[in-house]
Amino acid sequence: MLFTYNPQGVGDVLMVLVADSQGQAVEVTKKGAIARVSRVDNQELVAWNFFQVSEHLQLEGSGQMDLSEADLTVLNAWLEAEGFEERVANFASPRFVVGEIVEMEAHPDSDHLNICQVAIGQDASVQIVAGAPNARVGLKTIVALPGAMMPKGNLIFPGQLRGVDSFGMMCSPRELALPNAPQKRGIIELPEATPVGQAFDPTKHWQA
Repeated sequence: MLFTYNPQGVGDVLMVLVADSQGQAVEVTKKGAIARVSRVDNQELVAWNFFQVSEHLQLEGSGQMDLSEADLTVLNAWLEAEGFEERVANFASPRFVVGEIVEMEAHPDSDHLNICQVAIGQDASVQIVAGAPNARVGLKTIVALPGAMMPKGNLIFPGQLRGVDSFGMMCSPRELALPNAPQKRGIIELPEATPVGQAFDPTKHWQA
């Protein structure tokens, strides 16, 4: 789950993004100061809105929030008190990680896209459709996995490109808002020795 807080732009509301609505109509069930957002067609949980959250948590800054286990305990007690059965939780692993392209083939319906199999950890890989001109087998780069929020605020969800499933995005320095990023197309290229699955850290993974 992705937690965001923007008191200046939105107000004192902690927004918890759970899933992509995939363009389907949503409905809101509100109990007290908590709103549950779900799809109309299948009731799948899409998001939570916790209003007046500062009465329960001390949040600093704005944008994507990293909540502690103590924070989650407070939110889950709040959910229980209002009669909701679901609970909130952090992602089990980082959303921005080092990945390595281990297989790549041309997209059958595009002259510039490639279908890449990208290792993101021990015995873990994802398929990503990408148009980066420097993509190649063996390249290590930074991968934004589903649930990631990019610096500009856009969210990464599973989707399709020209009919092929894609489960993340390989990132350019510019997309990651890295200092002095080159203003050209191309995903970030990391040294061969960089461990696959390592959480993204600009101090480790970028040198302008």
